[in-house]
Amino acid sequence: MKVAVVTSFPPSKVTLNEYGYHLVKNFVNEEEVSELVLLTDKTKAPKELDFENSDKVKVKECWSFNSYKTIVSVFRAVLSEKPDAILFNLQFVKFGDKKIPAALGLLLPMLLRFAGFKTVVLLHNIMETVDLEEAGFSNNKFLKKIYSFIGSSITRCILKANVVAVTITKYVTILNEKYKSNNVVLIPHGSFETVKAPNFTLPEGPKKIMAFGKFGTYKKVEIMIEAAKILRAQGMNDIEIVIAGTDSPNTPGYLESVKQKYSDVKGLVFTGYVEEHDVERIFTESTVVVFPYTATTGSSGVLHQAGSYGKAVVMPDLGDLAHLVKDEGYRGEFFNPDNTASLALAIGSILTNDTYRQEIAMANYNAAQALSMDKIAAMYLQQFKALQGNKMEKELVSDM
Repeated sequence: MKVAVVTSFPPSKVTLNEYGYHLVKNFVNEEEVSELVLLTDKTKAPKELDFENSDKVKVKECWSFNSYKTIVSVFRAVLSEKPDAILFNLQFVKFGDKKIPAALGLLLPMLLRFAGFKTVVLLHNIMETVDLEEAGFSNNKFLKKIYSFIGSSITRCILKANVVAVTITKYVTILNEKYKSNNVVLIPHGSFETVKAPNFTLPEGPKKIMAFGKFGTYKKVEIMIEAAKILRAQGMNDIEIVIAGTDSPNTPGYLESVKQKYSDVKGLVFTGYVEEHDVERIFTESTVVVFPYTATTGSSGVLHQAGSYGKAVVMPDLGDLAHLVKDEGYRGEFFNPDNTASLALAIGSILTNDTYRQEIAMANYNAAQALSMDKIAAMYLQQFKALQGNKMEKELVSDM
């Protein structure tokens, strides 16, 4: 089977590039996949194909973030390659943070299906569960209605793909009930790298409280820093605060402003962008992974990563994080996202009770291991094979 994957890919900084990397890495290990065409965004440095069976991958850099030409260039690339199935690794700002380029790119699964190709969409978030104000889109009621209308219209187009996969059970229910769809399936997010023998004991040195991601909209690190200050005032001085990641595209300069505001806080580390080869080290060195969120916009890749490396987590009991705990068996200490003291209490309960920390860490590791990325890739392959089976049946009927 010749499979095409439309995704951003390292060293790209475009959203979901890490997920694209791990999808491709696992697809090429499947015997049924004879060739994988990577329809990816353009980068100055070559794509990071540092995994086994990468000789199966054919790279076609055929689109750019915020380009109006993406819809044409990807369509042409598909016509040229003629894959048996196409997987789109999508969220609503995948192809741009400008409205028109973003929307045009999201029409591709529908248009390519109409052109006769088998299209499967992995949709990481849905507009119905996104808090537009918290996510940095708008706090204007009129504009929020417009965004919701546009989002619903684009969702209807995306649902014209052969199959739309979502990562949370609630998403299946919402899409089926609102859009009367019958092609939505649940395929969990999965865990990128599941360490075969994680070390649940802590490394020597300060206990590291780490947050990982793109910050500034609904991910605000001030509450975590303030919580750490409370813990230090209570006598927990052996603490380091690690902010691993970059600004959200909607809030450029956010982390620099935080750095200046808290320049007097000792043990506050800003790592900047974390390269793929450094992810394991960042997680392994951490004592606890904190989610300083006020909202959620999809299944959390960071929670799955924390589980992969056997880490305890502290998170708000809201939105998609709460659904993941229910659906996939993750565990964590919860806090009120509007209350710094609540976060300090949650972090402190893990830092001061190592048995409890290890208990949560092991539960998260087991949850991650149950849904490792090789299993997720196999689920997508089953969808491809089912679509190919339908195609072959139709061809046989037409020949009779």
